Amino acid sequence: MIQEKVGKRIKELRNKLNISQEELGFRSGVHRTYIASLEVGKRNISIVTLEKITNALEVTLNIFFDF
Repeated sequence: MIQEKVGKRIKELRNKLNISQEELGFRSGVHRTYIASLEVGKRNISIVTLEKITNALEVTLNIFFDF
């Protein structure tokens, strides 16, 4: 499912930066528990929230979806 692919990609990029879910939440303005739910594919993500997270992960949407 797309939610699982997006979640895995968030986790992969977060781990590349060596930051915690909490730190990603701080950088993106998204709550840590929401990020945790995204990473396991339990939540849908809006394009606005995805943009906040990709900005915090220091990647473009093009790079994000290059999986």
